[in-house]
Amino acid sequence: MPSPSTPQTNNDTSPVKTVGYIGLGNAGYSMASNLPKSGYHLIVHDTDPTKASRAASSWPNTTASDGNPSAFAPCDLLITMLPQGKIVREVLLGPHGIAKSLKRGTVIVDTSSSSPFDTIALGDDLAELGLQLVDAPITQTYMHATDAGESTLLVGASSPAAFEAARPVLQCMARYIFSMGKLGNGHAMKTPNNYIMASSICALSDSLVAGQKYGLDPQTMIDALNVGTGVCFPTLDTFRRDGITGRYDSGFGLGLLVKDLGIAREFMEYNKFETELPALAERYLGDALKEVERGADHTKCLVGWEKRAGVTLKKTEKVEDIAKEDFEHRLKGLNRPG
Repeated sequence: MPSPSTPQTNNDTSPVKTVGYIGLGNAGYSMASNLPKSGYHLIVHDTDPTKASRAASSWPNTTASDGNPSAFAPCDLLITMLPQGKIVREVLLGPHGIAKSLKRGTVIVDTSSSSPFDTIALGDDLAELGLQLVDAPITQTYMHATDAGESTLLVGASSPAAFEAARPVLQCMARYIFSMGKLGNGHAMKTPNNYIMASSICALSDSLVAGQKYGLDPQTMIDALNVGTGVCFPTLDTFRRDGITGRYDSGFGLGLLVKDLGIAREFMEYNKFETELPALAERYLGDALKEVERGADHTKCLVGWEKRAGVTLKKTEKVEDIAKEDFEHRLKGLNRPG
């Protein structure tokens, strides 16, 4: 595992001075906020103009775009943080796409969770315009690590030069940066990451409803799992804090998780590996998605499990956040050489 990256600041010798940032959602807003602190001039845009205006008024060196693609012409590097790859393509190459307004040689970094196959095709199309693509989807050791610039980035790049140009900017937003190789490999790595997380969510949800029906207490179950071999990200963070409390406010949508499972299924099929688990998890979580409102948090999938089981999980009134230091303690063993 690489050592934590050293926080970077912009300087007069850096080739990147102005950064464009598109997508100020739950993760995007906090990630983008780290860039002006490091001396970059930032041009921001979101479909909700109030988010861009809030960023411009709250952060130094930040300008809200007026929605015109030409607003991003001064950018040396452009970051997208959007719900999926098809939206990224539309924003860049659609009828009102930004790509044609960018300078030749501009590096575009897609931090969204996208299909690696869509990313490779997008990179080919952008190369025809003289633009370079880097895929750098995020993951985290603890929820909202993006707020402190401590996320993890899984990076693929169209060229080593594109990665090196983007690296100082990425280091402002992430504690861990993994160079995964060629373009598309970042999203290829994010695919099993989210698949493994989703599989653990399904197993945990099964266990909570079946355990309560048997007579176990959901909070005690999670506490026991967190000091045993069943510990996982949902037990340690999201479902502990936002699931069994009924808060349902982790910041990551259930619809996005179902989308990611579709990518995982396609990834396994492309590699000619026969497994039923991605489609099964996609079906179970997709069924839960039908039981909740549009835009519901992924922890609210428990509502679907409750309906299937015919039970209502006992809710915990309040759960204290686990300190960041406790997460770091769990990572200690991963930082050993060799």
